[in-house]
Amino acid sequence: MSDTQLGIGSRVKHPQFGKGVVVQLRSDAYEICFIENGVRQLMRNYEGLEIIEAVETPSDLATYEKVEKSLIRVLRRFSDLQETVPFGSKWTGGKLIMVPGDLSLKEKEIPIDAFFHKIVMLRDRLRVLEARINSSKLTDEEKVELQQYITRCYGSLTTFNVLFKNKEDQFVGDKGA
Repeated sequence: MSDTQLGIGSRVKHPQFGKGVVVQLRSDAYEICFIENGVRQLMRNYEGLEIIEAVETPSDLATYEKVEKSLIRVLRRFSDLQETVPFGSKWTGGKLIMVPGDLSLKEKEIPIDAFFHKIVMLRDRLRVLEARINSSKLTDEEKVELQQYITRCYGSLTTFNVLFKNKEDQFVGDKGA
């Protein structure tokens, strides 16, 4: 069942709740109206659901899932809120050691997750700066010029992509744009 995507109107049977119809799609769950048990939310990966009739959702339908994803994109782009970005598990508990070329100076050691947090904060602040530039009263030419600087900043930070767990969280410079 976990690989099947049900659309609104799909008919299903639950071992406990009986027969029902999918009435709403969420990013991680289905809302199903069961004849005798009302509306229940079931995770999309729930294995005990028997599909009686699967209905494909039209691509132009504004589902809860699509609205939710769009809202998340807007909030990420235009807010000062910092998102939680997963850290690559191979780095958990690690440390970053900076050794100066001058041996008379002391080395600096920081937990790598603290360093990662600072990189994520920098990325979030670049995103906010980008959004503010886009909504400013600058000319289109000035906006493009500043956007190019921001893109180059992202490119300079690609070295740190190794710390990110998910590829979609990584920095992308000119080549990926």
